[in-house]
Amino acid sequence: MSDFYKQIIENNKKWVESKLALDPDFFKKLKDTQTPPLLWIGCSDSRVPANQIIGAQPGEVFVHRNIANMVVHSDMNMLSVLDYSVNVLKVKHVIVCGHYGCGGVKAAMGSSSVGIIDNWIRHIKDSYKFRKSDIEAIEDEQERFDRFVEWNTKQQVLNLAVTSIVQEAWSRGQELSVHGWVYGLDTGLVKDLDVTFSSHDDIRNSSIYKLDFE
Repeated sequence: MSDFYKQIIENNKKWVESKLALDPDFFKKLKDTQTPPLLWIGCSDSRVPANQIIGAQPGEVFVHRNIANMVVHSDMNMLSVLDYSVNVLKVKHVIVCGHYGCGGVKAAMGSSSVGIIDNWIRHIKDSYKFRKSDIEAIEDEQERFDRFVEWNTKQQVLNLAVTSIVQEAWSRGQELSVHGWVYGLDTGLVKDLDVTFSSHDDIRNSSIYKLDFE
């Protein structure tokens, strides 16, 4: 086995020891319940670890990650995670967290093929098409990239808010809010994009998506 592989096994043992030193029943208590208040939908990028970013403990965050933190209406993986989070775990918050320097977003802004991921980032290209003139009006290349990372995250928050799962939860009066953040790799800080949906009223400007469950 490689040294790296051996090291991560040892790291696990040390982590267990540190937890048990603080609370001998830590794992016994953890195995019997899962009531996280938050679902995190983030990018698969290894530099964006959900729990560590917000200082959350095991059991506090339910996590779904994919390339470029996408919420695609036909993605059964994401929808299954969302359905379980909302209808079984009863999370109260869902955060879609993008990050500056996202390779998936960068690839979607260009025309070079990057393999099978081309098919996935087509969804981002579709978003880019609708804001092409606004984005390309930004002269500074880095600023243009950063702004599209933010806009892509906002789009995914809207995509999440108009899912049948979220709307049905609102229709039965369940407390549920969806938010958009972007994480700075160079600072470690998150930026709240001030885009939150907590009810049907919040998507009134996108009424074509509103579903009637009565």
